[in-house]
Amino acid sequence: MPISRRDATAALLSSTLAPALWAQGETASSYPSKAMRIVVPYPPGGFNDTLGRIVGTHFSNVWKQPAVVDNKPGAGTAIGSLAVARAPNDGYTLLVIQFPFAANPWLYKLPYDSDKAFDPVILAGRSPMVLLANADSPYRNATEVLAAAKAKPGTIHYGTSGPGSSNHLAMVLFENLAGIRMNQIPYKGSTPMLTDLAGGQVSLAMDLLPHALPFIQSGKVRPLAIASAQRSPLMPEIPTATEAGIKGYEVSSWHGFVVPRGTPRPMVEKLNREMNTILASKEVKKIFAQQGCVPDGGTPEQFHSFIESQMALWKRVIQQNNITAA
Repeated sequence: MPISRRDATAALLSSTLAPALWAQGETASSYPSKAMRIVVPYPPGGFNDTLGRIVGTHFSNVWKQPAVVDNKPGAGTAIGSLAVARAPNDGYTLLVIQFPFAANPWLYKLPYDSDKAFDPVILAGRSPMVLLANADSPYRNATEVLAAAKAKPGTIHYGTSGPGSSNHLAMVLFENLAGIRMNQIPYKGSTPMLTDLAGGQVSLAMDLLPHALPFIQSGKVRPLAIASAQRSPLMPEIPTATEAGIKGYEVSSWHGFVVPRGTPRPMVEKLNREMNTILASKEVKKIFAQQGCVPDGGTPEQFHSFIESQMALWKRVIQQNNITAA
C-alpha cells in the first residue's frame, strides 16, 4: 500500500527519537536517572534565576536526582542558548527562556536557529509591562500622554534599556497601536533608566512592574497604565492600556522552559506534568506574586503556539520600524 507523506514523516520521527529514549536502558518511568542541568542565560539573581532554582529544587526533591542551575549570561542570552542548542537531546538539559527569545532572531545573527533548535516544554509565567511617568510630569494617565503626543508629534522623550530591548519594543508597539510618535532615549539598563525617570531627566518609560515598584513606592514615579488584559493584583489601581483606549495592547516579559530539539516526547511530557504541579503550588504562586509574575502552565503545544505568536509579533514590529540593536 502507498504510504502518505504524513505517515512517512511520523515513521521517520519515531525511528530517530526511539534510540535516544531507550539508550542505556532509559525509559519514561526510570527518567530521570542522573543529574539534570537547567541553563539560565542570565547572571545569578533576578526572576529567571529564581525560576530555574525553584524548578531545580523541586526536581531534586521529587526525583532524587541533582538538578543544577548553570548560569551562562552574555551576548543577549545567546551564549546560554547556544550551549543548550548543542547539548544532547536526552532530556537532561533545559533552558530558561524569556522575551528576548522571540525578538533576538530579528535583531542579531544568532549561531543557532531559535525556531528549529529547541522543543517547548512549558510557559511558566508572565510579568506585565507598565507605562510610567515622572511624578512631577503633567501626565496623570495614559489618555493625557496620547493627547500630548498627538498634539506635538516627536516632542515627548521616553527612556529604554537600549535599542531593541524589551521595553523599547514594548514602547514602539504602544506608539504603533496608538498612532503616535515619540523619541527614544536609550540607557544601559533598566535601573539607570528608572533613576533618570525618577529624577525628571526623561518624561516616560515602559518597564516591568517588579522593576518599577520601588520607584513607584518612593513617590517619584507615577504608573499610568499596565499592558495586560486585567489589572495587576500587585497594584489594582493601575488601569489597563485597553481602558485607556489602546485596545489589544498586551506586552509581558514572559518566562518558560525549552529543551534541545528531538528530546523524546515522553520526557518532555514528564517535565511538563511536573512543572504544572510546581506552578499550581501555593508557595510558588506566592513567590511569583512577590516578583510581579503571574503563573501560566499548560501544554508544550500551547507554549509552542505562544512562542510562534510572539516571534511573529516582534518580527513585524522590528522590521516595520527598522529597529536595530546598535
